[in-house]
Amino acid sequence: MNYDYLIVGAGLYGAVFAYEAVKRGKKCLVIDKRDHIGGNIYTENIEGINVHKYGAHIFHTSDKKIWSYINQFAEFNNYINSPIAVYKDELYNLPFNMNTFSKMWKIRTPKEAKEIIAGQIASLHIENPKNLEEQALSLVGRDVYEKLVKGYTEKQWGRPCTELPAFIIRRLPCRFTYNNNYFNDRYQGIPIGGYTQIIEKMLKGCDVLTSTDFFAFRKNHPDIAKKTVFTGMIDQYFDYCFGPLQYRSVRFETEVLDEENFQGNAVVNYTDRDVPYTRIIEHKHFEFGTQPKTVISREYSSEWKVGMEPYYPVNNAENNSLYQKYQELAEKEPDVIFGGRLGQYKYYDMDKVIAAALEGVDREF
Repeated sequence: MNYDYLIVGAGLYGAVFAYEAVKRGKKCLVIDKRDHIGGNIYTENIEGINVHKYGAHIFHTSDKKIWSYINQFAEFNNYINSPIAVYKDELYNLPFNMNTFSKMWKIRTPKEAKEIIAGQIASLHIENPKNLEEQALSLVGRDVYEKLVKGYTEKQWGRPCTELPAFIIRRLPCRFTYNNNYFNDRYQGIPIGGYTQIIEKMLKGCDVLTSTDFFAFRKNHPDIAKKTVFTGMIDQYFDYCFGPLQYRSVRFETEVLDEENFQGNAVVNYTDRDVPYTRIIEHKHFEFGTQPKTVISREYSSEWKVGMEPYYPVNNAENNSLYQKYQELAEKEPDVIFGGRLGQYKYYDMDKVIAAALEGVDREF
């Protein structure tokens, strides 16, 4: 036993656990199958711009403890997430707010917006929504649904809204103020200099191996650590013995453009079903960049198959039931801690990943 902990995955959960374990005098080996640390929050410097290689990551939280925790490792700027939606040749502010409604219906007051939405909902006579389409229509009416929800959601999930379960959209908040701030959280920003530096600081004092597959590594080093922290796919850990869980994957097309400013905003969603990508990210705007060139990434959502990169779990009733079977197996592995989005089969924002990792640390120590 050379190490106290073998930590599988150099993303946020694994890095927080490693940092806290080293603080307590434990010896950790961190491995990752990718050729870099940082997991999905990895940022790569291209043309002096910190590019979010695996999609936009905007840190936001209402938990002051978590905000203070992450600020140990980087200084955050005052970026506010204010995405824009493009539907055909129309442009709207997100989240749904008075700027959205004013543009859509040529109105000015919250009273007018509420009356239009309420009237559209009442005209549909949907009492018990049977699918996502009916659920969304019963929350925001036809105009907002058709232009800003339907196409985007169908691209995200790869199937018609009429075939998706209603519970995926529990609520679609409408704001009756002229406020384009996407998040309600008290604290929000982007680390100045990108996210990779945060993980580097967290892993200081650990041994780190990248381009290392856990399953091959385990065969050659079965006794390298007393315990394992596993942040990969829980179903893969158990060799898909109950069958694979479902995930969605994302493909990114990133290019450098010889212009200073391509779209004027960090995040632009394309809500028309006929546009193949879900959104375009212009990375320099996360840090108010003034570089002479710009870098953009188009995001394409896709069905996941074994061997592909999983991005987020499909938490419907069927998959959650299957996950419970794997969770029961996990509980019989006293020397393995399963954590993170894939290890716990749960969609986590970054602040929730940190909170879950710190809870894991508290249980362990």
